[in-house]
Amino acid sequence: MTKVYITDYISNPDVEKKILGKNLSTKIHNNVSILLVWHQKINKKYIDKFPNLKAVIRYGVGYDNIDLKELKKRKIIFCNTPDYGVDEVSDTSIAMILNAVRGINEYNICGKLLVNNWQENTIKSIKRISNLNLGVIGAGRIGSLVLLKAKALNFKTFFYDPYKEHGYEKTLNSKRFDKLDNLLTKCHIISIHTPLTNETQGLVNKNFIKKLKKNCIFVNTARGEIVENLDYLYDGLISKKLSFVALDVLPNETVPIKSSKLINAWKNDNKLSGKIIINPHVSYYSKEAFLEMRNKTAQNALRILKKLKPKNIISYE
Repeated sequence: MTKVYITDYISNPDVEKKILGKNLSTKIHNNVSILLVWHQKINKKYIDKFPNLKAVIRYGVGYDNIDLKELKKRKIIFCNTPDYGVDEVSDTSIAMILNAVRGINEYNICGKLLVNNWQENTIKSIKRISNLNLGVIGAGRIGSLVLLKAKALNFKTFFYDPYKEHGYEKTLNSKRFDKLDNLLTKCHIISIHTPLTNETQGLVNKNFIKKLKKNCIFVNTARGEIVENLDYLYDGLISKKLSFVALDVLPNETVPIKSSKLINAWKNDNKLSGKIIINPHVSYYSKEAFLEMRNKTAQNALRILKKLKPKNIISYE
């Protein structure tokens, strides 16, 4: 009897079928022992549909849609797939940073409105990259790669991550801060690369923005809920605490996007929209990364079926 069920999103499971063969089910039934999950909420009500469930594997990195306590209570293994889109997300972060630093988006909008002159319309605040401090919050796989790529571009690089081992800063050739406040007051650019946890939810709040250097560039390609309220970013742009905001994630990612001062400015205000970039949570994607993610998720399920220890087990707190 088939044992692996894909909960959502994957409409053509050709990749998974190639790896799992007859173990892959297209229907819910009592013998399903492994779930492969995209956005489906894995809570008590959903888990009750699978009386013989042994493992849940998330296609992506984040797992805020997974009730870890309920899984722990039932002794169900949970794994994620954290290593498939590291280049893609870090590349997007670097692209957003360079866009902001070189004024690409602002110049694009400015150019459309010019009538009498052309080349003289420079943004006076633009600085040379080698004079800019880039600060990363969260030096995991993606944050570390952002630091290494930024270093190659001649940024001065800094990071804050209380969970990385002592001496890790030497690997990245970056300066480490033990206090977040020191990073915020030192850096011209802040890029977020932490998971969403009780500790990081709402981390970017009024107080966070207040501590930033004037005209700071803010980039978030991690999780939307790390920002407590999008309007705080808008207020930061108005007060000049922020000079540019680039987001791949939002606190509420329903369609249509929930209105806020920042969203309205992005859509309707030519002057401010040049200082705002919002992408629809796609920084993880490339054809290669998507296939890699599906392969690794299915291969992890196969390990469990073969009674091997799965990779990327998330420990329950």
